[in-house]
Amino acid sequence: MAERVVESTEQQSIRVALLGNPNTGKTTLFNQLCGVRHKTSNYPGTTQEARIGFPGSLPSGSEIIDLPGAYSLSLDHSESALCRRTLTGETAPVGEPVEPPDVVVLVVDATNLSRNMMLAAEALELGLPTVILLTMVDLARKRGIAVDSAGLSQELGCQVIECDPRRGGNMGDIPAALLTAGRPKRLPHMDEDARVAWADSMHDLVCGSDASIREDRLTGALDRLLIHPLGGLMAFAVIMTGLFFVIFKVAEYPMGWIEFLFGTVGGWLTTVMPEGVLQSLLVDGALAGVGSTVIFLPQICLLFFLIALLEDTGYLARASFVIDRLMQPFGLSGHAFVPFLSSHACALPGIMACRGVPGSRERLATILVAPFMSCTARMPVYVLLTVLLFPGRPSMQALAFAGCYVVGIAAGLLSALLARRTLLRGSARPMAIELPPYRIPSLRTAVLTTWDRGWVFLRKAGTVIFAISVVLWWLSAYPVAAPPAEAIAMQEEAALVVESDPEYAASLEEQAVRLSATAQASGSMLGRMGAIMEPVFRPLGYDRQLTVGVLASFAAREVFVATMTIQVLGVEVDDPEAEGFLDELATASRSDRQTPIFTAATSWSLLLYYVLAMQCLPTLAVTARESGHWKWALLQFAWMCGLAYVSALTFYQILRAIGVG
Repeated sequence: MAERVVESTEQQSIRVALLGNPNTGKTTLFNQLCGVRHKTSNYPGTTQEARIGFPGSLPSGSEIIDLPGAYSLSLDHSESALCRRTLTGETAPVGEPVEPPDVVVLVVDATNLSRNMMLAAEALELGLPTVILLTMVDLARKRGIAVDSAGLSQELGCQVIECDPRRGGNMGDIPAALLTAGRPKRLPHMDEDARVAWADSMHDLVCGSDASIREDRLTGALDRLLIHPLGGLMAFAVIMTGLFFVIFKVAEYPMGWIEFLFGTVGGWLTTVMPEGVLQSLLVDGALAGVGSTVIFLPQICLLFFLIALLEDTGYLARASFVIDRLMQPFGLSGHAFVPFLSSHACALPGIMACRGVPGSRERLATILVAPFMSCTARMPVYVLLTVLLFPGRPSMQALAFAGCYVVGIAAGLLSALLARRTLLRGSARPMAIELPPYRIPSLRTAVLTTWDRGWVFLRKAGTVIFAISVVLWWLSAYPVAAPPAEAIAMQEEAALVVESDPEYAASLEEQAVRLSATAQASGSMLGRMGAIMEPVFRPLGYDRQLTVGVLASFAAREVFVATMTIQVLGVEVDDPEAEGFLDELATASRSDRQTPIFTAATSWSLLLYYVLAMQCLPTLAVTARESGHWKWALLQFAWMCGLAYVSALTFYQILRAIGVG
């Protein structure tokens, strides 16, 4: 074998790039090597999210780059371009050259050796130090495929290791292989046909020309159901509904613990700190705002955990194949599935993933409608409103929650159809997709994925939501309004009867506090802003307080919950430990102290509005950048908010007409 890159005794840091086809176990391998020792960021010189890991089994300063799955380095896709530029050292901005990685790790699926070796051929043409990791060897053997890894190593001139990232098999051999990786036999540049012939020859040499795959009856039976035009859709609906039911049912307990924790801390601060601006800032502003958002962390983490498990089983690829059939009539191909799926986490990476959609008009249409997919920022609002609509009924909460996702997807598809028939005329391209084998999901991968996303949410709650909560507190606390005459009279009467009738005096004091708080809420800057805009939202069933919540959430959707906590609970709750804020919101009254804030009709109207409205300023900025012009971002904003307003208005008025709410 050729020269070694790094002598193991020198303990020099190295940069390793993981390269492979989709569904080869590459990300699972990355998680095994790095665990939680990694960061998620943009690749240098790009806007595509990446994970860079810091394995403890390699010398200090070493890093592993988890490249996106790709079938070829030469395809006109963003994933292929990123892999190609990383391997050639072209990912940095101009003037900041970056060297190619020290070692390339080719992750090869033993059950699909011919196809995987086509990408391997392109990487081997670069002549970089290489290690090949064969995954799914046990599955290959079950299918009658015997891979001669030693023969493959001899033929290519590089180390070949059979490993099982899912169960940790042979993982201990990988660090030493990376530190002693040598340059393989450099292949000459080949055209497409020659590369196919070479990959087939490698398969015949290593596996035998007569190797055949045994039929997997279970896989065939499952696929006949899960990718059936009708059965697949029904299975998708059942699986998603069950997923959200589990989220609501299981998450009840940790949500209660978090609520108790924040209530306890708030009560403690109230007792140890003197009354004043600082206490109000910490308890009513920062703690109430952040706490009302963090309480939904268990549901968000559980969602990511279950989605990771579904993806690892191989089901999500089947779901994308089924949904591809749905998108074709709307002028979108299956290429839009990845952006839509990413948008369910956050619209920002979803819009950036649209670079992989072929055709400029189809790509632009996908960008414009991607924010209709319900992102995690909407989850706190969905949870709040569905719980208020169906208290103590997790089955109905799950159905309503799933319905929000269905309505968002339907609105996106119909909007895409309108765009493809008017401004962005054109037909959709068909999509070819590989169906991975069914596998038992990796709990480790699911837990690490959940950790990633949960930490991102906590970081946002601790920074963005904290800052917005403080600003909202300031806007609601100033200018300080004088207590109304009625409240002063009640306090004076309470002072007179406190000895003779203490219970009546306490009742008067409580009423006086509520009247003063109501006056403060309406007289503050935030209250005045809500009063000015209330006539616009009154036909939708929103009072001044709800109008304030809607306006504030244009900074970030999830701020609605924090705003309601500050606006409503600051009025209605005297003791933060008394009971949960969801119960308080459900019984909170409007300024007239007679009409509930969250009637059934109003809650349905709000839920529909938040499903459809564009309330994320960063998303608009990314849309402008990815589309090339601000006019598309403004069109996106006007269409989504206009559709949300008209839909919520119509639904609210219909519900009122039939006597609901």
